[in-house]
Amino acid sequence: MWQDFATALCLVLVIEGIIPFLAPGRWRSLAERLARVDDRTIRLVGLASMVCGAGLLYVVN
Repeated sequence: MWQDFATALCLVLVIEGIIPFLAPGRWRSLAERLARVDDRTIRLVGLASMVCGAGLLYVVN
C-alpha cells in the first residue's frame, strides 16, 4: 500500500511540474490570478477536485 501511495505522489509531482516547465510565464500569470481569488472559491474548487478524484479512484479500482 505504501508503495502505491508513493507512486501516486510521484505522479502528482510530475504532472504538477509539466506546466511550469513548458510555460513558466503562463504559470506565473495563473499564480498571480489565483492569488486574487477569495478563500471560499478556492475551497470549493479543492472540494470538487477531491470528490472527482475519489470518484475516479473508485471507478478505476
